[in-house]
Amino acid sequence: MNPVIDTILNHRSIRSFTNEPISKEQLDTIISAGIAASSSSLLQVNSIIRVTDIDKRKALVELSGSQPYVEGAAEFLVFCIDFQRHHEMNPEIKAEYTELTLIGAVDAGIMAQNCLLAAESMNLGGVYIGGLRTHAQEVDNLLELPDYTAVLFGMCLGHPAQTPQKKPRLSPDVIVHENTYQPLDKNKIHEYDDIMSTYYATRSSNQKQSSWSEQITGKLSQESRPHIKGYLNNKGLAIK
Repeated sequence: MNPVIDTILNHRSIRSFTNEPISKEQLDTIISAGIAASSSSLLQVNSIIRVTDIDKRKALVELSGSQPYVEGAAEFLVFCIDFQRHHEMNPEIKAEYTELTLIGAVDAGIMAQNCLLAAESMNLGGVYIGGLRTHAQEVDNLLELPDYTAVLFGMCLGHPAQTPQKKPRLSPDVIVHENTYQPLDKNKIHEYDDIMSTYYATRSSNQKQSSWSEQITGKLSQESRPHIKGYLNNKGLAIK
């Protein structure tokens, strides 16, 4: 083990923060770590919107599904797909291909994870806010995003005011396949359900009686933001 691995394996989502600000040096380091992340073909098709305006923060609380830490965190960053600057460089680029949208989404995830790991290495904490996509167009309007640019998710960052338990994950035996895709070992899922049921029932907040498979299959049985395709298409993305 080493400090990098320890930071990765000790990840917890933080949703409660102190009033202490993140220093400019810390934030600069976090952003630099994000920019240093891998980028497909060095396209660099992402932008980060740092939201400091308190009224915008309050609006984003509601647009994210009433998540108060969006306002309370020391920093709130919004990660976007961004082909606008490439379009300004050359209007002949073909940003409408779904492959490019996938590249933008993948690279944003890599960039954001670098940012979060950098923050956690400095004893800061954070949480991803995918709820921004629930009202993607309204968030887009609030942040004045141009064509060929689309909101993906947000990230709260700050000094932790809580120490939540580490959330168990699926076993590598379920996640990792060798050479070909392997059939699901349902016994492994049952074992994980038992672990998660205990976790949900005994964690320090938001306790509930549920298994992982019940919760996840219930979520996946519902509509999942069906407006997103139209939103992306209206921004000139994922059309072809």
